[in-house]
Amino acid sequence: MANWAVWVGSVRKGSYNAAIARALAELAPAGTSIDILPSVAQFPIYDADLQAEGFPAVVEDTGARIAKADGLIIVTPEYNYSVPGGLKNAIDWVSRLPGKPVAGKPVLIQSASQGVLGGARAQYHLRQILVFLDGRVFNVPEVMVGKVQTLVEDGSLTDAGTRDFIAGQLKAFSAFAESFKK
Repeated sequence: MANWAVWVGSVRKGSYNAAIARALAELAPAGTSIDILPSVAQFPIYDADLQAEGFPAVVEDTGARIAKADGLIIVTPEYNYSVPGGLKNAIDWVSRLPGKPVAGKPVLIQSASQGVLGGARAQYHLRQILVFLDGRVFNVPEVMVGKVQTLVEDGSLTDAGTRDFIAGQLKAFSAFAESFKK
């Protein structure tokens, strides 16, 4: 049984990326559990002085859950050609934890946007960030859901083709993540 931690880069109540993250439990291979991590909105702005006083509980909890997981999935929108500031801030906190919870961990990136590129630039920048964290980023197939507003209804990912494509990506990621257990 695989356990994947899922981090959503959006904090918007009606987030399309959160809708995709919620669908992962249904789309993942049988026997896979999905652990949705705390919202990036719960992380204070990174501050070395605050870190010197001790890591906030949300940082320690998130890091422990990532470390325990067999893989990490990040589902994020694109903001101004990059990753949302809240996600970057949360990553900055977790990167400073002892034991480096993302190091050596299989990581899958998914993105969705209302534009046609589906968050491609955010994925590019996130891949650069993950190099420093020493995450093992899964490469293909990539999921970049464009015009996502036409594929989500009432907070649920309803488009059959998109669901099937994501399910295929998750199946491939499962094999990728399994290769790190050997």
